[in-house]
Amino acid sequence: DQVVESGGGLVEAGGSLKLPCRVSTLSPLPFEKRPMGWIRQAPGAEREGVSCITTSDQITHYADSVKGRFILSKDNTKNTLYLQMNHLKPEDTAIYFCTPGCTVIGGSPSIVGLRPWGQGISVNVST
Repeated sequence: DQVVESGGGLVEAGGSLKLPCRVSTLSPLPFEKRPMGWIRQAPGAEREGVSCITTSDQITHYADSVKGRFILSKDNTKNTLYLQMNHLKPEDTAIYFCTPGCTVIGGSPSIVGLRPWGQGISVNVST
């Protein structure tokens, strides 16, 4: 798989950003049938799950810290995964990575067993 991640940058607290992750793949599994999501790594912190979608039940999972503010979506016609981030907070500052797979532990997305597709995209939220 190859990906193109974009959409990051600097935004003021309360603002919005939308991160697209376009996937080019040789996988025989159709894009719409693949679980995938986003993880992030804040400066000096461990990586954490943000949101992901499982294809077995088409349920989207969100970390408690982003529930009600972030929206995960897929455009299967464009092989693109999106993360719409609204009401951004300074604590959302991180490198965001789109990843194949979706690991859910205790009802929340996890990073266990996941390896990001690409180098990630930087999001900086100022106060």
